[in-house]
Amino acid sequence: MIEKIYNFSDASEKLIEKIIDDENVVLNHMILTKGTALPEHYSNSNVYMIIVRGTMTIQLDDETPNTHKAGSILNIPFNTKMNVSNSHDEILEFFVVKAPNPKDMPKV
Repeated sequence: MIEKIYNFSDASEKLIEKIIDDENVVLNHMILTKGTALPEHYSNSNVYMIIVRGTMTIQLDDETPNTHKAGSILNIPFNTKMNVSNSHDEILEFFVVKAPNPKDMPKV
């Protein structure tokens, strides 16, 4: 078998799990329930957020927060301040792709 298989959890509570961390990419899987959020942080690579369930509220730098629904893919530039939360009843589930791997990015 040539391909590698990676699995991710099926959960209904807050979850943050790293699926892949190799020389090419970091892939995280996240689930946020209503009223939960990620800690404020800065993107440490070029980031893609793939929303597969629910509605994400995201504030970047000092902009007004925006909402994005399942089926959206967001691209967040390197070194952008991020606030990600779920203020909706439905569970928010999304994947975060960081490419290149943050270990290969300049330290800010």
